[in-house]
Amino acid sequence: MQSTVNYLWHTDDLLGQGATASVYKARNKVGHNSLSLSAPPQGGSRQKVLVMEYCSSGSLLSVLESPENAFGLPEEEFLVVLRCVVAGMNHLRENGIVHRDIKPGNIMRLMGEEGQSIYKLTDFGAARELDDDEKFVSVYGTEEYLHPDMYERAVLRKPQQKTFGVTVDLWSIGVTLYHAATGSLPFIPFGGPRRNKEMMYRITTEKPAGAIAGAQRRENGPLEWSYSLPVTCRLSVGLQTQLVPILANILEVEQAKCWGFDQFFAETSDILQRVVVHVFSLSQAVLHHVYIHAHNTIAIFLEAVYEQTQVAPQHQEYLFEGHLCILEPSLSAQHIAHTTTSSPLTLLSTASETPKGLAFRDPAQDIPKFFPKVDLQSDYTTSKVRGGAGARLSQRCHTPNVVVGLCLPIPQPCPFSVLPWRFSSVSGTPEIEEVKRVTELKSRLRALAEALSRCSHRITETQLRLSNLSSELLKNRDQVHADRSIQKIQCCLDKMNLIYKQFKKSKMRPGLGYNEEQIHKLDKVNFSRLAKRLLKVFQEKCVQKYQTSLVTHGMWMRYVASLQILDRLSNQLLQDRAKEAQVSPSPAAPYPSPALTDLVFHMQELCNEMKLLAFDLQDNNRIIEG
Repeated sequence: MQSTVNYLWHTDDLLGQGATASVYKARNKVGHNSLSLSAPPQGGSRQKVLVMEYCSSGSLLSVLESPENAFGLPEEEFLVVLRCVVAGMNHLRENGIVHRDIKPGNIMRLMGEEGQSIYKLTDFGAARELDDDEKFVSVYGTEEYLHPDMYERAVLRKPQQKTFGVTVDLWSIGVTLYHAATGSLPFIPFGGPRRNKEMMYRITTEKPAGAIAGAQRRENGPLEWSYSLPVTCRLSVGLQTQLVPILANILEVEQAKCWGFDQFFAETSDILQRVVVHVFSLSQAVLHHVYIHAHNTIAIFLEAVYEQTQVAPQHQEYLFEGHLCILEPSLSAQHIAHTTTSSPLTLLSTASETPKGLAFRDPAQDIPKFFPKVDLQSDYTTSKVRGGAGARLSQRCHTPNVVVGLCLPIPQPCPFSVLPWRFSSVSGTPEIEEVKRVTELKSRLRALAEALSRCSHRITETQLRLSNLSSELLKNRDQVHADRSIQKIQCCLDKMNLIYKQFKKSKMRPGLGYNEEQIHKLDKVNFSRLAKRLLKVFQEKCVQKYQTSLVTHGMWMRYVASLQILDRLSNQLLQDRAKEAQVSPSPAAPYPSPALTDLVFHMQELCNEMKLLAFDLQDNNRIIEG
């Protein structure tokens, strides 16, 4: 048992150990609150200790090692990590401190009082005071996250006289953020970074401008560069578009080309200050996240939607919670309704398109195979990736990619607008001429009524077809709820996760005995069998049903497109007939017909009432939108 004036800890409560200190779980003598305490390995009576808040939920590394995060964090959690890392680094730079060992293992996680994740930078054993224009020569850090110049001297042991500045932390932040976004390191030589150090150094130093990742797929093979995040990344396209330029400019070897912290803070703060508008594209059957500033105009939002959906602004129509949502381009984006993943804006394209749906590729491409021989590190890594691929397939099964009919109301038949009727006084026209004009007007109105009747009949037929289709969709939904595919996949995942945890324990051991090795081999066989079963259920059940739903969704969209065309033709027909039925001004008649005068008076009243009704409807729409 050891203690200071205010704190008490037992040397058996060891939380972790590093090159410069050991971390213990301690108690505050006054408040009895748990906290972590960093002390030198051989603590003496005069040794300094560093007291920190106790983070009971592991580290970012432990979160990423969970199979469900094998392909990176979900978007909401990644943004929490980004916000916390930026805030922590901003505090360090304000105090002139360089960390020099930023990595997921040094970013601890704890849960807030409301159940939210909070991440904190820790392990300041390698930290030192350093201003922006100062340099240092000592080398610290973890090799996968080291700046290439530091890697050359610390790992490859090559003598060089280079000095290092605060931007070495930016390189480590870039590798850490890429790891959090994708679940893997950005630079991977054949055999892994720890086994192929020379190639690791070559990848990081030969990286072309703009590239954010590089890999060597086979022994002595060529280097493959990536300028975007992998397709398995769980971040939305909207967030990836904002994040990739940041990664490209902080993962820059030449310090002259690398961003400084001021620009890094400015660009990351720009992301964190944006609001997310959730847009479900009916023509794609895909949910999009659009990142915009609240002060942007809606016109900028429409262009951002176009970049992700390829639906031009003039062809975009929106529904929100089943009602038409008119977005005025000149207004501020603050007027857009608050959306969530379960209550998005629904984008309807007025252009005739066939629903595309998700771009599926063979999931087997993301599932590596075990090597025949026993290799504890390789087996652990393979089981993690294969388990992560299975978790990814399970997430796809749960994601409601096709929400046909959720926010799509059946359009009403031929909405009438106020027709530009013009009436003039008939005084001064001979009565016989007025009777002829009225007879002609009645004939034209009768022809207009017949045309409207035909339009109404067509719309009634279309509404009936839509009603039948809606009933069919509800029936399909009930069948989805009764399906057991997701439960079968989850059962396989649970068993795979148990084997993965055993491999994780075995990885920490120097070797296995004969019997343990045989059990290990059997677990590899069982793991592969479970992975194949999971993949088979997904391909034969889930994907097939998704494609069937997509076909049904296509039928729905074609009906909607036909309704839109019918609506436009009906409006055009009404306007054409109205122009034909307009009464042109005539010379005044000395003996106006009282009956004809009353008819004109009543029609003028009807026209005024229709105008007032239209104005009332417009006011109601403004109130609802506000």
